[in-house]
Formats: sequence, structure tokens, C-alpha cells
Amino acid sequence: MAKTFLRALTLSRGPMLALGAVGVIWGTFAAMVPVIKAQAQASDAAFGTALLGSAAGGMVAMYIAPKLSEALGRFVLLFLAVLSVLVLQLPVFVTSTGRLLPVMAAMGIAVASLDINANLRVSQLEDRHGLHLMNLNHAMFSLCFGAAAVLVAALRHSGWSIAQILPLMGGGVLVLGALSFEGRDPVVPDTDEEATPAMPGLPWRPILLVAVMLFVSFMGENAIESWSALFLERELGGEAGQGGFGPSMLGFTMAGFRLLGHLGTQRLGEARVVFWSGVLGVVGALVLSQAQTQPIALFGIAVTAIGMAVIVPTATSLLGKRVSRRHRNVAISRAWMLGFVGFFVGPSTIGFVSDHFGLRVAFLCVTGMLALIIPAVLALTRVQN
Repeated sequence: MAKTFLRALTLSRGPMLALGAVGVIWGTFAAMVPVIKAQAQASDAAFGTALLGSAAGGMVAMYIAPKLSEALGRFVLLFLAVLSVLVLQLPVFVTSTGRLLPVMAAMGIAVASLDINANLRVSQLEDRHGLHLMNLNHAMFSLCFGAAAVLVAALRHSGWSIAQILPLMGGGVLVLGALSFEGRDPVVPDTDEEATPAMPGLPWRPILLVAVMLFVSFMGENAIESWSALFLERELGGEAGQGGFGPSMLGFTMAGFRLLGHLGTQRLGEARVVFWSGVLGVVGALVLSQAQTQPIALFGIAVTAIGMAVIVPTATSLLGKRVSRRHRNVAISRAWMLGFVGFFVGPSTIGFVSDHFGLRVAFLCVTGMLALIIPAVLALTRVQN
């Protein structure tokens, strides 16, 4: 088992470190939400609307990902990491609500491009080597996300400003991006040797079902990433910087259970793992919505993180196995393009609901949305059979 684990680490070093860079960016952003929101003087609804810019940018990134990967080859992850470092500095200049939308759109395009291209690499490597690599690689994202959130929380508590924190965290992203560079293309072309010029169309039913799983999982995950810090500080009376414990709890818990998912998915099967993960996600979000103290809120975040940990990587891996090599990149990019909307629609919806009914009701809405994972995975199981 240890030998297989080390082999998986070696084979997927490049995309794994790229996903770590993505984790640093979003962990930094999540812990800085109270500062960015206050600096822009934005209401909950206005801040939620601005996050829709990230959704739009993310969809653009997902659509162009296959072509970008083909055009840049082994340089794609390095190029996108450098671009992401630059856009990470933009929130420094957000001094009004009007500047939030374009900044979030730029972050959506750059960071989502790095994210999806890393996932395409992992899927290619899984096919080539016959190993399950998604959960291990996404564990790196969660670990870096949690570490970044904790570090930023500590820096904020020590009095560091946003203009000091973002360049420091950008340096970490740059290091991970440089280390993700691969000296040669690590995968074979995504074509089937037996393929004919007249290939059938994309298998849209499994793509759409996986997209539902991704949408709901992204929505729940990023709703907690973006709003848990504010919930802990504003609703539960936490001190400045303590809100970062919410995103860090999410990140570290997801990292641990993604490592377990790497070991357990092959034994239990992808569909069963996603089903019970959805159940746990619902329970955790419900606990969070009703929490009256910080420890209970952090417990709810942890249970939600256990549930959300393996859904995205496992569902992506499952889809990669259900389509031909020629269709894989496009199929995954389309499922992510649809599902990734949840990554930003979630926080935006939270903003609108919170502005009218409060964050508790907003997290209760997240609970209901997470429940959609259960019928989606059952339907996908029937498709497979």
C-alpha cells in the first residue's frame, strides 16, 4: 500500500502541486473575506452579486480548458500559476463595491483555468496508469487551503494589512506553480486507437448527472469557504482573525478524508462513497445552520467537510472512466463548466438570503441543496447498470 501511495505521489506531482496552488489562493481569499467586504463597503447582497463574476469567469475557463491544454502542453500549469499570482493581488485595489465584480471575474478565469487543467492532467494519468489519483490530488488542494486560511488568520490577528498578506501568499503560489512544471509531457494523447472519424456524440446523461453532483458539492463547499469566517465573527461574536478557523477546519478535514478516500474508493466503489458523502454533508450543514456557539459551528463545518471531501474528485474520476479517451477532456470540462457555477452561485445565494433572512437561514438552504446529491448518484448508478 505504501509503495502504491508513493507511486501515486510521484506520477501526479505536477497537477498535485498545481492544485495546492489553487488551495492557497482560495484559502487566502476565504480568510480575507471580512476584510475585502469591509474595504469595499459592500452589503451581503452586493458581495454575493460580485461573486457571480467569478462564476462567469469560471465558466469561460472550463469551456476553453481543452484547447488551452492542447495549445500550451506541459507549460499550461506553470503559465496559469503565474497568471493566478497576479490576479490574487487585485483585491488590494477593491475600495468600492463597483470594483468587486471585475476583480472576481478575473480571479474566476485565472484560478479556475489552473484548477480544471490540473484535473484534466490527473484524469489522463489515471487512464494511462490505471490508478485512482483524484482524491489524493484534491487532498493537496484542501491541505493547502487549510494551511493558507490558518496563516492568513494569524497574520490578520497580528495586524497585517491586505497589502502585506496578498504578496506573501502570492509568493507561495508562485513556488508551487514553479514546482508543478514537468520537463516533458506526462501523458499520451487523448485519442482512442480504435476510434473512427465519425465518433458518436458526447454521453450527455452521465455528464449532466455528474454536473449536478459537482454543482451541489461546489456550492456547499464554497458557501462555507466564503461565509463561515463572517458567520463565526459576526453571528457568534468571534474576534478579528478567529473567523479563519472556519475555512481552515473545512480545508484540513477535507484533506484528511480525501486521503482516506484515495484508499477507500477502490474498496467501496465510487457511487457508494458519493452517496454516503452526500448524507454526511446534509447532516453537517444542518448542524452548522443551528449552531449557537463556535465549537458547535466548527463541528458542523467538520462534518460537512467529511461529506464534501470526496464527491468532486470521485465523481470526476467516475466520469473519466465512463467516456472514451477522445471525449474525456471535453466531457470533464463540460461537467465542470456546469458544476463549477455552484462554486460561486452558492456564496452569491448565501449573500442574497443572508441579507434578508440571516446567515442561519442561508446555511439551511445549503442543507437542502446538498440533499440533491443523493438522487443524482442513484440515477447515475442506474445508468451504469
